[in-house]
Amino acid sequence: MTVRSGFAANRTLWLGVVLAVLMAGCATQAERGVLNFGAGASPEEKRMTWPPMESGEVPRYVYAGELTGEDNFRVPQEKKTGASGFFSWLAGLFDLEAVPVVLQRPQAGAADGEGRIFVTDASRQAVFVFDRQEGRLNVWEAADASRRFVAPTGIALGEGGEIYVADSELGFVTRINREGKSTGVIGTGELSRPVGLAFDAASRQLFVADTHAHDIKVFDAEGRLLRTLGRHGDKPGEFNYPTYLALVKDELYVADTMNARVQVLDAGSGKTKMVIGERGLNVGNLVRPKGVAVDDEGNIYIIESYYDHLLVFNRKGEFLMPIGGVGREVGKFYLPSGVWIDARNRVFVADMFNGRVSLFQFLGGGAESE
Repeated sequence: MTVRSGFAANRTLWLGVVLAVLMAGCATQAERGVLNFGAGASPEEKRMTWPPMESGEVPRYVYAGELTGEDNFRVPQEKKTGASGFFSWLAGLFDLEAVPVVLQRPQAGAADGEGRIFVTDASRQAVFVFDRQEGRLNVWEAADASRRFVAPTGIALGEGGEIYVADSELGFVTRINREGKSTGVIGTGELSRPVGLAFDAASRQLFVADTHAHDIKVFDAEGRLLRTLGRHGDKPGEFNYPTYLALVKDELYVADTMNARVQVLDAGSGKTKMVIGERGLNVGNLVRPKGVAVDDEGNIYIIESYYDHLLVFNRKGEFLMPIGGVGREVGKFYLPSGVWIDARNRVFVADMFNGRVSLFQFLGGGAESE
């Protein structure tokens, strides 16, 4: 009995030793997984549309799946042979329970042209990289050479495969190369609480929503502060705790969160060109707007975090339709945060307190009100 108990208590150690010996003798490359967005969805959920088909209106969006973590990558069954099959059998022999790597509190994200989807997670204190080409999930934890992330929030695509990540607690923006290594930080001593980011590839300028300073700071690619847009207030061009950003050509979309609106600015001058939304209790009104994004037909997406909705507006700022409401079910959210669009017009929503990213495919049409 003593021998059995001792063996059980140290089975992880024994397995580690055995695996180390085997791997030293016959190193193998991990199998490439396939990125699967629809894991766990029922056939009915996969057919869900907004507006619903039974409403008689033309569907504009269809449910496209969700991201939760490493379970989104599946190794084809026929590849689980040889060494990988043996290691799976060995783990089963020792009855080990693997703990999957999962999103905890996703904040915001971005998708590049290489099939990588980046998601910041403030609770996990890391950036999740869903890499379709590599067929695996990478988790980047280092904010710079000596510090780990504390509260990664906003994220933006840079140049040459780089990304920018704002850490609200550390008070800077880090530039990360395609291997996940920091190549420098921006804004130390100049930013109080950076949240939203947007990068303009044409001018090579980085826009940062400095939430506690109630303004937008603009840096060049080398990290020099060029100018500051706005100040604290509720007039056009003024902000009250701005959070997330989106940049489309020369227009900067700012979630002016505590003013319950989204302002569209001229990215160069900072002059307000349009204000979207108004405070209220009806669906389509804004109370705590956060994430903002624009698709290639001009539809504007705003996360209304207080009432757990994704709201869709046309290019004129006119309200079109909602997706959401509080809940765990498909198409529902619990304190959502960021929203972003990929090249295929898929809409990603960081469903923060549900620990997932929900995907909706835009089917086209609807950029103008009827």
